[in-house]
Amino acid sequence: MKYCAFLRGVNVKGTNMKMADVCRVFREAGMDDVSSVLASGNIVFSSERSVDELKVILEEAMSNYFSYDAFLFIKSQAETALFWSSIPFERHPDFHIYTFVGLQGIEEVLMDEFNRSIKADNEKADVVNGLFYWYVPKGNTLDSTFGKILGKKSLKDKFTSRNVNTFEKILKLMH
Repeated sequence: MKYCAFLRGVNVKGTNMKMADVCRVFREAGMDDVSSVLASGNIVFSSERSVDELKVILEEAMSNYFSYDAFLFIKSQAETALFWSSIPFERHPDFHIYTFVGLQGIEEVLMDEFNRSIKADNEKADVVNGLFYWYVPKGNTLDSTFGKILGKKSLKDKFTSRNVNTFEKILKLMH
């Protein structure tokens, strides 16, 4: 079975790691066909284990090797494809589209946070197939009211975000 592990908090706020080292940790933890996509912590691999087993094994291996609290979200190839095929917004050169990978039900928490936030012009959010998408003007990602959720400590083990273009790159590697 092919999977992608989406790591939270990689190469931000002092948690620096080389993807070659991350791939080595995954291999040493028993994963096959390991490779990384971009430097933001997207690891494609194969395993016969269940997602629940993989999460425990890989979070422990990453935490031990890098001396930090590792949080990762593992999605199958089919689940990863859904992130790419469900994008509700038209692409525009002046906007980013992000989606959030996380625990089941996190899309409701995110939508609630978004609805309470002050929005930039044309900033939008939508939930499609249980996945949360955020459409935000370039340059406003971290400055926006909603963007500040990305650093909320109370949610750090619940989700991570990716630009939707990352999913295209991941899926090419998975095939």
